[in-house]
Amino acid sequence: MLMPFGGIAEMDEYGNRPAKEEILVAVSGPLQHLWMIGLSFLLLGSAFWTEADHQLFLFHNIAILLFNLLPVLPLDGGKLLFSFQSYVLPFHKAYQSTFILSFVCLTALSFLSLFMLPFHLNLIMVTTFLWVHQYLEWKQRHYHFLRFLLERKHIKRNKKNYLLNVSPALTVAQAVKNVHREKELTLLINKNQVIQEKVLLDAFFDRYKQTQPLSCLLKGDW
Repeated sequence: MLMPFGGIAEMDEYGNRPAKEEILVAVSGPLQHLWMIGLSFLLLGSAFWTEADHQLFLFHNIAILLFNLLPVLPLDGGKLLFSFQSYVLPFHKAYQSTFILSFVCLTALSFLSLFMLPFHLNLIMVTTFLWVHQYLEWKQRHYHFLRFLLERKHIKRNKKNYLLNVSPALTVAQAVKNVHREKELTLLINKNQVIQEKVLLDAFFDRYKQTQPLSCLLKGDW
């Protein structure tokens, strides 16, 4: 998708693509600007590429590069922030944290642009687009999380195990917020009872079980 500040790569894996792969995809955008800058230096001095062309090209590419690295969704910086966080944190927490940081950064950017470049049309268009995206991202946050869990429910499980000690009073809906994109969750209850991630997800997608405590799942009351 092309935007005033460059392109946006849309991915439909809903967080189930390995974080390392998403990092590589997000980094490819900034790297493109770097090789273009390098090419400009190589062409410098040729008959068709003057110093003025080089300086203008350099300015715009560096500006777009730095802008794209801002930790704001859906910019590359925002995607990198989410990928790094989701590598070590549960998906729900990483998504929530990324959105909050994205909101704070975009607010700061909006105030800076308002005071420093109040009549910059392109900047107004870009910040408006980013605010619309923030609103839509917030509105659809539950949908994205559900898509992540739904796809997670059907993917092949060959991930590292993640053991988490939880209370039996925790509900199924609360427990799924601990599902990790890089690890397979195993809930440890009362130090000697476990609930595997697949069992937890099966229970979550049964609407009658979402609000039930994990203790019911252990007792087989369902």
